Order: sequence, then C-alpha cells, then structure tokens
Amino acid sequence: MKHIWPALKWCLVIWGATSLIGVLIICVSFARPFGAADSISGTSNQGSSAKASKEDVRYILNWCRLGDSRTEEVIHSYISSRSLTGDHLDAHAIRISHVSIDELKPDEFGSGWYRCDQLKGVLADAMDFVGGWSGNGEIRWFPTKEQLLTSDFYVYPWSIYCHGTRPTSAELIFVRPSDRMVFYFGCKM
Repeated sequence: MKHIWPALKWCLVIWGATSLIGVLIICVSFARPFGAADSISGTSNQGSSAKASKEDVRYILNWCRLGDSRTEEVIHSYISSRSLTGDHLDAHAIRISHVSIDELKPDEFGSGWYRCDQLKGVLADAMDFVGGWSGNGEIRWFPTKEQLLTSDFYVYPWSIYCHGTRPTSAELIFVRPSDRMVFYFGCKM
C-alpha cells in the first residue's frame, strides 16, 4: 500500500498538469476568433479588404429603405475583426442602379434621410466620429468628413450610441445621388 500512494500521487500531478495545458489551449483557440487586442498597440487583429458580395451588403440598402434590388456592384469593402468587447470598423462602397432626391427625406419619427450640409445635434456629433476614421487607414476610398459635409451627400442614421454625449458607436449610411453611390460606415470603439 505504501508503494501505491507515491505512484498515485505522481499520476494525479501529471493528470492535473495535462488538464491545465488542455484548458489553456482551448481558451486561446476560442479567444483568437474574437480578435483579442494587441497588448502593445491596443489594435485588434487585421481585418479584411476583400470585396464583399451583393448578398453580404443587402442589409444596408434594406435598412435605409432603398431596397437591395438596386445593388449593381460592391466597389470597396473593409471588415475588421471584432475585439472581445465588440470593437470593430466596417465600411462598404456600393453602386446602385438608381436613386431620386425625392426618396431622400426624413420621416415623421425623426428617422430617414438628412442632407449632410444641414446636420445638427447628435447627428453632427456622429459625423465628427466618422471623420476620425474616413479617408485614411484601411478605408482610404471612403469619403472624408469634408466631402461628406456637403450638399452632395445624404445620411441615414441607422444607429448612434453615445457615452455621455460623445458618440462611441455609429452605423450610418450615406448616399451620393450624383453617381448612385452608397457608403456604409459601422464602427464601435
């Protein structure tokens, strides 16, 4: 009996160490797809600039009530990985078949389309948030804040979340009727 206890003790130690290593491997493999932030720069894993398909961006035109049947081509796309807290940056440029200025009106519920050179309040603050990201980095093709804040663009605010009065997350859809371009911006930080 005295010889069995030391052997059993070492078997349990080895079993415990193997189990701990297995749990660590499983935790790392589950955390990796969520794009855990780089501890030095604070940025998440790289995103993808591969062009999205028409089916991938259907929701954008449906959200703003233009309808996905208008999609001609997805010109540009960027989809970042998500951090554990959900931080991300997604953007798309979509050419549509037609759009009329008459369609681009606000509705009675405070939703709908707004001309970008006439923005006020939280929507103007959301444009400042977009301006920090647009036209640089991975989405150089996205219009800059200066370009967006003209009468050439209309915006459909899908969602804007604020910390206090400062937007920290926004999903905005822009349309430039002159060349039938729709730009989607979705970001949480």
